[in-house]
Amino acid sequence: MSINYPDAIGWENDFNRWVELAAELGAEGLDAKLTEVRTMLDRALGDIKGLPLDAKLAAAEPNDLESIRSLRPTGRRRIWNDLPVEEYRNRLLGAFLGRCAGCTLGSPVELFAIDKMSQWADYIGDEFPPTDYWSQVERPHDLKYHVSPRAAFTPSQMDGVPTDDDIIFTQLGLLILEDHGPNFTIADVGEAWLRYVPYAHTAEEVALDNLRAGIPAEEAAARDNPYSQYIGADIRSDPWGYAAPGLPEMAAEMAYRDAYLSHRRNGIYSAMYFSAVIAAAFTVEDPVDALRIGLEEIPKDCLFSQGIRWSLDIADEIKDYRDANAAINEAYGGMPRVHSINNGCLTVWGLTIGGRDFTKVIGETVAMSYDNDCTAATAGSIAGAVLAKDGVPEHWWKNFNNKALTYLIGQGTFEIDDLVDRFTVQAQQVFGVA
Repeated sequence: MSINYPDAIGWENDFNRWVELAAELGAEGLDAKLTEVRTMLDRALGDIKGLPLDAKLAAAEPNDLESIRSLRPTGRRRIWNDLPVEEYRNRLLGAFLGRCAGCTLGSPVELFAIDKMSQWADYIGDEFPPTDYWSQVERPHDLKYHVSPRAAFTPSQMDGVPTDDDIIFTQLGLLILEDHGPNFTIADVGEAWLRYVPYAHTAEEVALDNLRAGIPAEEAAARDNPYSQYIGADIRSDPWGYAAPGLPEMAAEMAYRDAYLSHRRNGIYSAMYFSAVIAAAFTVEDPVDALRIGLEEIPKDCLFSQGIRWSLDIADEIKDYRDANAAINEAYGGMPRVHSINNGCLTVWGLTIGGRDFTKVIGETVAMSYDNDCTAATAGSIAGAVLAKDGVPEHWWKNFNNKALTYLIGQGTFEIDDLVDRFTVQAQQVFGVA
């Protein structure tokens, strides 16, 4: 399960400072030396990209859907034969409100260390782990994604779900389904990104830039993309689980087609996993049951599966956010803080610690640090699907005022009730073809 990350070279900051000082002091030959260094680094990077990969691990982590499915354990591919519309709608509203609540709680403290969050809570007089939205945020006038001021993430100034990438990709998934139907292709996903997505980060930014450069959607993740196992496809899991409730295999397949645009290997599996978990969450009363069902849709020996099984195996030992953070630091030291594997484990522990207490689920998950708006959004979505709307306390959604903001091109504010209606239409279509 562990990954032996080499020590980072760690010279970039000092190197740049010395270059700046040399320029300030009028050093002769600086441009020529920098050209030499760039050439050397380009050559070294090419060598690193060309190193042979572990063949055994590659065989356990294929990228094509047929091979992925061949490496799954036996599983419950279909739980619901028919769609119980009223139960589904109630759970769907809980899931979407839960996703929005987790994201909105985590977004102002995204990637904050535990001590920084704790000190901020002490400074503003809030509880920690949080039991409500932060009463104040740093840099309140800064805009998130050029739309929502950070102050809009506080109860006193919240009017609608503030915009965030963890929310817009759920909205985008609905648009893909409406534009292309449940049998949409990877190329359809690429077309939707070009039509609706103005900007992105890490793997999504690479894929979007490649699409704009004319690279086919099926190849967009494979060009100059060191982020291909990061969390980005994971945060796009919800619409596929929402559209295929009780159909974990179908949800995972749709997630695969979406994730393939920007990710590979464990980046894809994380999306397939959480889409299957969300699909299963509509049918269970204990989120752990859904977490185990999700493992049935991805390769059993991939690194992501190993991490999720480990997190479930030791869940009884993880009592709170500090235990979770310490366990991840020990097991995955050196892994990027926005990776799919470490954050997937933290999402699991948010649900095992919180159980059927929604506030505890998202509060503990945010307090664990790492990519905590993403993890809390996913944990909140799963918990909300299990608990339904009445299980999500009112203070988490009353200031949403039935609307969710967006930065998708050409889209106005989404009404939450309308999103439920539109996903219901899509789920009915999925059940008609599944």
